[in-house]
Amino acid sequence: MKYLEGPFEPVTEEVTVYDLPVTGRVPAELNGRYLRNGPNPLNVEDPVVHTWGMGQGMVHGVRLRDGRAEWYRNRWVRTDFGPMVHVIEHARRTFALIEGGAPPAELDGELNTVGVCALGGTAEGFTAGAHAKHDPLTGTLHSLSYMVGRDFVQYIVIDPEGAVVQATGIPVARTPFMHDFALTAKNVVIWDTPLGFDGFECRWLPEHPTRVGVMPRTGGDVRWLEIDPVHVSHTLNAYDDGDSIVVDLITAEGPFDPADPGAIRPVLDRWTIEADKVHQRRIDDRPQDFPRVNQDRTTRPHRFGYSAATALYGIPFAPEGMPGDEAFTNALVKHDLQRGTAEVHGFGRDEAVGEAVFAATGAGEDDGYLLTYAHNPARGASDLVILSAQDFTGEPVARVHLPVRVPLGLHGNWLPDL
Repeated sequence: MKYLEGPFEPVTEEVTVYDLPVTGRVPAELNGRYLRNGPNPLNVEDPVVHTWGMGQGMVHGVRLRDGRAEWYRNRWVRTDFGPMVHVIEHARRTFALIEGGAPPAELDGELNTVGVCALGGTAEGFTAGAHAKHDPLTGTLHSLSYMVGRDFVQYIVIDPEGAVVQATGIPVARTPFMHDFALTAKNVVIWDTPLGFDGFECRWLPEHPTRVGVMPRTGGDVRWLEIDPVHVSHTLNAYDDGDSIVVDLITAEGPFDPADPGAIRPVLDRWTIEADKVHQRRIDDRPQDFPRVNQDRTTRPHRFGYSAATALYGIPFAPEGMPGDEAFTNALVKHDLQRGTAEVHGFGRDEAVGEAVFAATGAGEDDGYLLTYAHNPARGASDLVILSAQDFTGEPVARVHLPVRVPLGLHGNWLPDL
């Protein structure tokens, strides 16, 4: 029951509230919507929803404009598919993305479900996967998609207007659980780990090797390199470095039980991929996940990255230098990968903080803000917390006070006004 209780407990109503109260100041340059998707089952008696990430999706959103928090609303994603994982904008439309190759749902500007949309739909039935990535230099959307029962995955490229311009099949031995991948200016990097499907059951298959695959973005043969068994959850970013490829990502030692993701200890690593070897280096061994980067740096070298240490993993997290004897349960981390240092923004013991999304407001890589939902135990509801990326350990620039609690969820984005 633990994924239906505490900070994960589903909410039971759709709410719309205007002119939200704010402590601090909403930056006037933040004009757009902060949206985040995640599981919120309609029927908690359904046994499948006892696994984290399963059940009907719900999108939570706050509209910011001219220094005001205009509205908060939450809406179930009303389709027959699940689980909903992410929410993005492409071709001037908003999409809730789903795991495992099923078609995403299109949402309107007020988060109502327009209907199922085959974004990235190919002749083989694949659509845009859970972690589709924008290339800021070309405006294209890149996706890695799998479907249970298929012995190949598809790399899909979608042009700025929403049309599929490339669909490349990559043969695999059995259906892998490829939740995320990495993209550089020239290459696609994927990982085929022991976590995969045995029939329709997703489980850890210890006899299966862990392989890292590199393929040119234009398609062609995949170069596979075998490494020691490891689970990979999410990519921070990746880029080409001469003939090598650098990938910063979250890994964990197996075995991995999809029904109990809290049993692993995820950490931040750097993989440097050369012609015949993957060099693995630990960046930070503190438990963390949900890494994000300034999306303007996607496919290019980056200096900064942001990750979350949340109650999702059930591991106390004690930020260095924070007062008090008891560990904080939640924190956000800013990594300076050039200096090899990290800053921590700690939240209270009873605050549940998830993924923080970067909202760029200038040309500098950390010129902008971090946005995240945080539970406010004093109110029994949640706040949209806005942190300055350049004053990461300082007090929040603003707390937008929401009328309800936002359960811990999965992924989202800052969608600025065009």
